[in-house]
Amino acid sequence: MKSVQLIQITPEQLQDAIVDGVKNQLDDLKNHFQPKEPTEYLTRAEVRELLKVDLSTIHNWTKRGKIQAYGCGGRVYYKRSEIDSAIIPLNQ
Repeated sequence: MKSVQLIQITPEQLQDAIVDGVKNQLDDLKNHFQPKEPTEYLTRAEVRELLKVDLSTIHNWTKRGKIQAYGCGGRVYYKRSEIDSAIIPLNQ
């Protein structure tokens, strides 16, 4: 078991040092904390509206692997974040 000896420090100074340390950690957490966003799923029709393309285009992009489809109960969904990241900048 380790023991700690505090020399020339009052209980109030120790308490203040602890409080300051906790405040600094909380401030750092507040500045860097990013709440987890729930995954937003889009239907084929919603992707069509978002990208202003035909459903056949979405089907072709899915078959070619340009966008990833997910299924549940016979329905097809796309992750909004993946649709957004599939749009790449063009070199001008």
